[in-house]
Amino acid sequence: KHIYDNIREYAIVSILFLIGLILGVIFINNANETQITQITEYLNNFSNSLKTNYKIDNMELIKNSIKDNVILTIIMWFAGSTIIGLPIVFGIVSFRGFCMGYTISSAVATFGIGKGAIFATCSLLMQNIIFIPALLALAVTGIKVYKSIIKDKRNIKFEIIRHTLFSVIILILLVISAVVETYISPNLLKMVINYI
Repeated sequence: KHIYDNIREYAIVSILFLIGLILGVIFINNANETQITQITEYLNNFSNSLKTNYKIDNMELIKNSIKDNVILTIIMWFAGSTIIGLPIVFGIVSFRGFCMGYTISSAVATFGIGKGAIFATCSLLMQNIIFIPALLALAVTGIKVYKSIIKDKRNIKFEIIRHTLFSVIILILLVISAVVETYISPNLLKMVINYI
């Protein structure tokens, strides 16, 4: 019902995310030889470290991931609660799309289409099944607050309270995404890395 009631807003943020993703792909496709070499070396080193059973510091990784997600939620909550913050919300959505497009293209450029797709799927898919819808939903509640400020000033307090409660729920989902990113995705990648 929430998605159906806000289908236009979801369409807007989804398009912004896709634009960012496409820009990430274009960026890699137009990168010069030096940049491609650096990306390839980085991903090959990462791949080789996984093959040699390199121990990842999970506690450090989860702390950083949760901290990043808390900061992201606070920024989007604050930006979504102000009349001038909407471009920041849109910028964050587009930037996350760009990062995903950049990462997928980098993997494909390094390992080839088939192996690159496997690498990108194992390293990105699991946590982003949770992360991306949560991010888009948080952006949509920001748009609703903005509309409330512009159109019907009587409902501002109600919309901000709802936006705050929704942000807390989204933060819980983003913490779950961080746990998946730390404990599930690397192990999934380790299982398939020898075939890449």
